[in-house]
Amino acid sequence: MARPTPLLAALILWVAAPLHAACTGVDLIDALPAADRAAVEAEAARQPFAAGNFWRVTRGDEQAVVVGTYHLNDPRHDASVARLRPIIESAQTLLVEASPAEEARLKEAMAKDPSLMLSDGPTLPERLTEDEWRMLSDALRARGIPPFMAAKFAPWYVSMTIAIPPCAMAEAQNPDGLDRRAMRVAEAAGVPIAALEPWDTVFGLFADLGEDEQLAMIRTALPLEDRVADLAVTLSGRYFTGESRKVWEYMRLESHDMPGYTPESADAEFARMEETLILGRNRAWVPVIETALARGPAVVAVGALHLPGQDGVLALLERRGFRVEPLTP
Repeated sequence: MARPTPLLAALILWVAAPLHAACTGVDLIDALPAADRAAVEAEAARQPFAAGNFWRVTRGDEQAVVVGTYHLNDPRHDASVARLRPIIESAQTLLVEASPAEEARLKEAMAKDPSLMLSDGPTLPERLTEDEWRMLSDALRARGIPPFMAAKFAPWYVSMTIAIPPCAMAEAQNPDGLDRRAMRVAEAAGVPIAALEPWDTVFGLFADLGEDEQLAMIRTALPLEDRVADLAVTLSGRYFTGESRKVWEYMRLESHDMPGYTPESADAEFARMEETLILGRNRAWVPVIETALARGPAVVAVGALHLPGQDGVLALLERRGFRVEPLTP
């Protein structure tokens, strides 16, 4: 396929980085040649629960509405909030990836201990080639970050930073996606909000990555610089049509043509990062969801990419005996 999307950067961009739908660009899937677009669509269709953001799961008297969220601010969330409001208000629990309490603990920890984002090894100018550091410096300056300030950052943290398009930096400071809006509804209704994972999960996601792997995140992100806004547009547009899995398959298939990769090695690396960023977390969430459902009806709001796939949240719940069906308007 033409114009390969950098692998690790694309994964970080989708899972962790706060973008903003106001960025302008083109849908990268629509721009593909017809045969490549058909391949993306076919691969997405092979996955269970590949389309849709709103689902109901039931097992005996236990029931929940599972919502795939988009963590970013967008006026199109208004319709989703209106749809979810009565469901949240009648629930016993709202489950989210990070509750307000967990978010507060994370911010407090980062403020008290900046070393969480820093590297204790050589600086980035020492680790990267001269050309790589020049390209990274240009990307950082475009986001209003002096390169000398980022020189000691951990490579994974820098990769997350440059995954945010320059057009989104102001909004990234306070993203207001569907999960955040759902929490405001729950708070107003007095519905308890619980976190699916601990506040420090984000650091654990990268704890097992070696220095070379972390630097690879930066090296693979830099070629994406001229298309980062396009990817943001693709992500948001496909989310609101319930097609987030197509973005995932687009990135995976595009990675086959990355320099230095074969389709087999790209798929293997992609699978490893999927396990780290998505699947392992899905499996850890299922017992938390089951515990909450024992107390009564719940709403589970997680990033949309956590829902589809063989080890997506919905398939995992189905294997635990839940009936899974689309939530009709």
